[in-house]
Amino acid sequence: MKKLSVKERIIETASQLFYFQGFNQTGINQIIAEAGVAKASMYQHFRSKEDIAVTYLKKRHITWTNKLEDFVSQEKLPQEKIFKTFDFLIDWLSSVDFRGCGWQNIVTDLPNDHDKIRQQAVLHKNELRAWLNTNINQIGNYTSKEAKTLADEVLILIEGAIIQSQIQKDIWPINSAKNICKKILI
Repeated sequence: MKKLSVKERIIETASQLFYFQGFNQTGINQIIAEAGVAKASMYQHFRSKEDIAVTYLKKRHITWTNKLEDFVSQEKLPQEKIFKTFDFLIDWLSSVDFRGCGWQNIVTDLPNDHDKIRQQAVLHKNELRAWLNTNINQIGNYTSKEAKTLADEVLILIEGAIIQSQIQKDIWPINSAKNICKKILI
């Protein structure tokens, strides 16, 4: 197995800590210690904890999006891809003991002046929104404006299901959101 570079160790360590422990609860010294790097090495790659978090969210976005695409790829119909997204949420959230969404979690844990992190969360959510819009447009039953409205509604169902499953530590919110989604898209 390939040995991780200093930068990769910092990102991997910080990713785990930010996701499972929280942004504010994770200090630079903890990242340095658990990554096994020198402070000078860390600052050679990242100017701040915020810069590490931005890199974490960019990497998480690529990984999460690819996993979603792979998970729904067997579905031929666009509405089935959207319905399968809820199954993806169950699979993912069950595997992390319902820890929730990394973007939702970090944004609720941010000081007000960390706009670069907030922008990464907005980017991720807007790309999911665009993906939903594209799929709903492909269904063919809706005008462009209706598809956009429906995509926004499905996004809210997804986001609400994620946070509610985190609170409940259960899949029923995701199943309920999927049932509502089926009602509005069929």
